[in-house]
Amino acid sequence: MCKINHRQIVLDTETTGLDYKEGHKIIEIGCVELINRRLTGNHFHVYINPERSIDKGAVDIHGITTDFLNDKHIFADIVDDFIAFTRDTELIIHNAPFDIGFLNHEYNLLECNLGQVENYSSVFDSLAYARKKHPGQRNNLNALCKRYGIDNSHRNLHGALLDSEILADVYLLMTGGQSSLLESQQSTTSHTQSIQPISSNRPSLKVIHCSEIEQKKHLQRLNSINKSCNNQCLWTNN
Repeated sequence: MCKINHRQIVLDTETTGLDYKEGHKIIEIGCVELINRRLTGNHFHVYINPERSIDKGAVDIHGITTDFLNDKHIFADIVDDFIAFTRDTELIIHNAPFDIGFLNHEYNLLECNLGQVENYSSVFDSLAYARKKHPGQRNNLNALCKRYGIDNSHRNLHGALLDSEILADVYLLMTGGQSSLLESQQSTTSHTQSIQPISSNRPSLKVIHCSEIEQKKHLQRLNSINKSCNNQCLWTNN
């Protein structure tokens, strides 16, 4: 039986401002590819000339200037390559309505009728997922990196490709994790097969009992916890 590859694209964009309804546009797109929850090393990354100025507040976030983009392609020049890379995949985006809104706006500005992003790919909003998994907590990318132990110390400014790479790590850990991003299926299988059952002839394990002082400290700790919970701890309800 042939194995079906589940292809996902982790995507991020940078823009000239916060709202496409005010005429703001995309200036950077970064994507990384996952197949069967493994990073392949394939990516799509472009800078785009928006043919307009960039808000100062946006520059402070991503560091991309108008001068830097003057010699870059416009969106119409890169859209076919972008669709080819992302077609028939699941797009993983943090705060998807923002990026999808901008992409659909760019599609609508073109003379050709491309429809919407959702005509080519499904969309998974990792921010919405994180809010359900961690309600009442901060769920921006920096907070999730800290929560899942991901090193993002090199993230001094936002960048579409860098952020998509970081989001890929966050997504894999947040949705189930993985023993190794680059580990092959074959090595995973051989590692599993190397596990040996415990011998029934092994010597008995030594039992170390706690001292009277340790018991007393343990009881004091339980009483302290119970008091802080208004005497509602289950171990007191006999």
